[in-house]
Amino acid sequence: MGNPKAFLEIHRQEAGYRPIHDRIHDFGEVEQTLNTRERKLQASRCMDCGVPFCHWACPLGNKAPEWNDALYKGDYELAYRLLNSTNPFPEFTGRICPALCEKACVLNRFNHEPTTNREDECAITEMAFQEGLITPRTDIQRNGKKVAVIGAGPAGLAAANDLNLMGYQVTVFEKNEAAGGLLRYGIPNFKLNKAVIDRRIALLEQEGIEFKYGEAVEVNDAFAKQFDAVVISTGTPTARDLKAPGRELKGVHFALEMLSQQNRVLAGMEFSKDERVTAKGKDVLVIGGGDTGSDCIGTAHRQGCKSVTQIEIMPKPVEGPEDPQNPWPNWPRTLKTTSSHEEGCTRRWNINTLEFLGKDGKLTGVKVQEIDWKPNPEGGRPIMIEKGKPEIIKAELVLLAMGFLKPEHPQYAENVFVCGDAANGASLVVRAIASGKQTAAKVAAFLEQ
Repeated sequence: MGNPKAFLEIHRQEAGYRPIHDRIHDFGEVEQTLNTRERKLQASRCMDCGVPFCHWACPLGNKAPEWNDALYKGDYELAYRLLNSTNPFPEFTGRICPALCEKACVLNRFNHEPTTNREDECAITEMAFQEGLITPRTDIQRNGKKVAVIGAGPAGLAAANDLNLMGYQVTVFEKNEAAGGLLRYGIPNFKLNKAVIDRRIALLEQEGIEFKYGEAVEVNDAFAKQFDAVVISTGTPTARDLKAPGRELKGVHFALEMLSQQNRVLAGMEFSKDERVTAKGKDVLVIGGGDTGSDCIGTAHRQGCKSVTQIEIMPKPVEGPEDPQNPWPNWPRTLKTTSSHEEGCTRRWNINTLEFLGKDGKLTGVKVQEIDWKPNPEGGRPIMIEKGKPEIIKAELVLLAMGFLKPEHPQYAENVFVCGDAANGASLVVRAIASGKQTAAKVAAFLEQ
């Protein structure tokens, strides 16, 4: 620890976001960066705790005290090496991870000013790329065995990366036209510029991983026999639907229909007027209070919407930094206000959707009702009760952002492994990466026995 008093003398400083009036007119990344001096000062705040709860909270086991110290001392090569020893893609998590480590930071327990681990992680990686410290590995010794990875999302990429470095010949099959999974087709460019993904994929290709795009693979016994092992990392492709009357009206869409299309438009793909899902000039209703819903809000603003309302069927989370139900060092389920929310949005909780209303086949509004929840005397899920009278929210576009269904898998051959969201259900990118690494280790143990 370079400065043992830094956490007493230096306050937490976040880079913050670009001004709202500027950022809502483009899809450039909204988050700003600190200068090198300020970033080093933030890294110096890490206390190098005897029991690093940040390490405990991170699904990847990131060694934040070690690489924060190296960052403070200006040793970016060491900082990146320490960071990359547990995290293969810190440029992704450094931008979009909710930073479980920061909520578990001891400083968060005392004064709610944890070390800026996520931003520090991103700064280390960008400096390492800028200084040419990240280069393709050319010393990989091949072992003659072949592994197929189905799906190029964060879990699949993590598994492919580790297996490739172990010496396996890895082929990644991806049904879409480019790699990244939800990193590319779910997360908006204003949170993660897709050039960041392209840069990493180019590196993986130079290290020997083969990518085959536009190939939707059916993993059966015949396919599995072509490889020594197969890793399935296809994510959670089925979004949770809302089967309310009027669901068939034009203007009701799954969130990813809008988000993935917008990202493809930014990549140069063209869609007809009838195909285009756009919020331009419309009153928008987002159903679902999670991160995907937030991404819809930010995208709607950039497309030129008239207004955005977000409703959630569950109660409003507790406000403030502490969650009595999940005390430190656990993740607090508190009210989260994102950069997209700051751009303008009416947010409501305890709202149930009753019916989609329309005229001439087109959506005009949504009938909703305020509800309440009471404990179930038999235990389990609370009981929903009606509260107040139904009302109508005007909307020409509804985006369903209510999560994804956990996939069900048949019995596969013994050399087939499932990882990431495909195995565990929808979760965080950092957990998907961790699952990919764990699965790579299982594949290696299976093939080496």
